[in-house]
Amino acid sequence: MTEIAASQPLTEPTGTAVPSSVPTHWYNLAADLPEPCPPALHPGTREPLGPEDLAPLFPMALIEQEVSTERWVEIPQTVREIYGRWRPSPLIRADRLERALGTPARIYYKYEGVSPAGSHKPNTAVAQAYYNAVEGTRKLTTETGAGQWGASLSLACSLLGLECEVWQVRASYDSKPYRRFQMETYGGVCHPSPSDLTESGRAILAADPDTTGSLGMAISEAVEVAAQDPEAHYALGSVLNHVLLHQSVIGIEALEQLDSIGESADIVFGCAGGGSNLAGLTFPFIGRNLRDGATTRVVACEPAACPSLTQGEYRYDHGDVAGLTPLLKMHTLGKDFVPPPIHAGGLRYHGMAPMVSHALELGLLSATAIEQDDAFRAGIEFARAEGIIPAPESTHAVAAAMAHARAATTDETIVIGLSGNGVLDLVAYEDYL
Repeated sequence: MTEIAASQPLTEPTGTAVPSSVPTHWYNLAADLPEPCPPALHPGTREPLGPEDLAPLFPMALIEQEVSTERWVEIPQTVREIYGRWRPSPLIRADRLERALGTPARIYYKYEGVSPAGSHKPNTAVAQAYYNAVEGTRKLTTETGAGQWGASLSLACSLLGLECEVWQVRASYDSKPYRRFQMETYGGVCHPSPSDLTESGRAILAADPDTTGSLGMAISEAVEVAAQDPEAHYALGSVLNHVLLHQSVIGIEALEQLDSIGESADIVFGCAGGGSNLAGLTFPFIGRNLRDGATTRVVACEPAACPSLTQGEYRYDHGDVAGLTPLLKMHTLGKDFVPPPIHAGGLRYHGMAPMVSHALELGLLSATAIEQDDAFRAGIEFARAEGIIPAPESTHAVAAAMAHARAATTDETIVIGLSGNGVLDLVAYEDYL
């Protein structure tokens, strides 16, 4: 591969003007929950984790955010400057879709596909890379499913002067090469998972040489490599509290955009895999419900092939197959669950974010499972009405919202989280068609 000189890393504010509509703080639902979220436990002692337990994997700033109960956390100026390249993302009235459905409801979608990587994932990738760069980290390791997270972290590392090494679920690595090309263009290195580069990967391959892989397997490999390198840290694209915190810019903006036109959401639909997109969009709405008595309904839309919220058990489980990660209280299908290689690779995770799981247990949101054919059918109908091809993950929220809109008899307001675009997922659409 031809060597390309790295761009100048950006770790300090440049003085670039940031749009005033870019949020200045992230929102933390933990401050408003009626009951605290159960703590993460050490995998060996099963005692609550302390900062020293997480230090080999994360910088202290992210560890502090992970356990924070502060309602508002200030966004560093450098992060806001990078956000300002595409944020605020648009909130768009889906008037053509409304006419196609013949619904009296008003439908809006919050479109995260305008980011450089094409999805919502840079919202936390930039923040995580920034805090690691400030602490002096040289390299970040991570896993990725469909590839949006791997591409986003590769992008963030290129902007902030870090190396990036990614383990991608084998099914997606093979079926979606353009995501890998995107990572490599940004300077990241991508391996199929499971691989023969790690102990955990070799053990998995020895047991099942033909496995299609899973996010749990890829996490084991990325964590193993980070833990063995004193100059490396691990970055996770979903599940953990600090990731959900960074994604809250989506919902903060959506609330402000609706307020500015005199609207309030009656119901919000978001796709759910690990929980970052769903939480980022909906937690600010749930917070307003809890603080101000608003009544917005929230629906998590997950794939029927990987239904952690609708069929999983609510218990402590590892986030990875090898059991290297902390034990998290979450809805889980079991760490050894290997989902079928569905096209919505970003939703192929055996568990759900602890805070999303806790919110479901408290009745603050509901969940539904969407079949893959129904999701793609809805994605195509949406694309033909609105002109945007949704990412396969996003089509789950689109499908649930469209079904709701078709049955609507009043002029209620529906908000859909369109977490990314499907331009690099056209092979999946071709397979469906």
